[in-house]
Amino acid sequence: MNTPKQSTVYFAGLRARGPKDNKLSRIAKLFDKAGFKSLAEDGALTAVKVHFGELGNDTFISPVLVRAVVDRLRKHGANPFLTDTATLYSGSRQNAVDHLRTTVMHGFNYETAGAPVLIADGLRGNDWREVEVGLKHFKKVKIASGILDADSLVAVSHFKGHEMAGFGGAIKNLAMGCSPPAGKREQHSPRFQVNAGKCVGCAECLKVCPENAVKFAVQKASIDKSMCVGCGECMTVCRTKAISMDWATELGPFTEKMVEYALGAVKSRPGKTAYFNFLVNITPDCDCASWSDAPIVPDIGILASWDPVAIDKACLDLVNRQHGLHGSQLGTNFAPGGHKFLGTWKHTQGDLQLSYAEEIGLGTQNYVLKEI
Repeated sequence: MNTPKQSTVYFAGLRARGPKDNKLSRIAKLFDKAGFKSLAEDGALTAVKVHFGELGNDTFISPVLVRAVVDRLRKHGANPFLTDTATLYSGSRQNAVDHLRTTVMHGFNYETAGAPVLIADGLRGNDWREVEVGLKHFKKVKIASGILDADSLVAVSHFKGHEMAGFGGAIKNLAMGCSPPAGKREQHSPRFQVNAGKCVGCAECLKVCPENAVKFAVQKASIDKSMCVGCGECMTVCRTKAISMDWATELGPFTEKMVEYALGAVKSRPGKTAYFNFLVNITPDCDCASWSDAPIVPDIGILASWDPVAIDKACLDLVNRQHGLHGSQLGTNFAPGGHKFLGTWKHTQGDLQLSYAEEIGLGTQNYVLKEI
């Protein structure tokens, strides 16, 4: 893929004083300004890639807002469907039946969202094909068949923090969100370990491990690295932070592998993938968490672009310009200009997503922000 010299990112703020200023109308304006009409040519089967949220989480993008994207696609002749893939960790979205049940509980039914829900990698996450990328970590990556078979794709992403990735936006939505569990396993190469001195024996890690890699002896947890698949759910639920990884050596490769998967998700569809990022409910954690923590900065707005790197970079810049919210997970970097996600998860390398994505041709960090 050819990296553009500069990409345009369209932005709509959230202040509203009348019926034409609501979020729904602004999503429609962003769609039109960005020129996303071309995604809908000839009745295109258009995948609207969303994160439906883990049960217990309530900060995923509202189906009411997703409906605005769906309606615009339909207006221009597309045949859209909402989609996601099975999770690597155990939870409410590990297979298509549980996943669909979760979508309904979170309001993503046809009446509300305006489109059917199809789980892109099939009943048990086994419906995928390989895509050649020829990169440093992977020669081929595994992408869900429902993503590859779609004529066009709109990645609708909730921009927020992430304990391993630093932050999650369009790039992470493509990488983890478009890959089956086998692809997620390839990306999640780090293996986790327990600091026995911090372990309080609560067994929360035992409950969430999908591979039974967590063992208990004398009320202390340990992790069998030969069985661990690196999903990181044990670290997410550990309240005493007794579980960690080798941040210095393993996080960089994890981030780069994720970016290579993102490229694989869109490589076969040049010019037919567009992006919406929502800068609302900017929480410390992914929507894969079965809870929603308080946001670390105020709500900011909605962005649209053809470039996943540019839109994520614009989101990062907008977040960092905010005053951080005290009483949140944010521990440092409260002042405008401070890196909010490093102030939340100090070991992360979120900026590597952007630099490596630019290096391999996924997009550019050089953008112009146009407010509508």
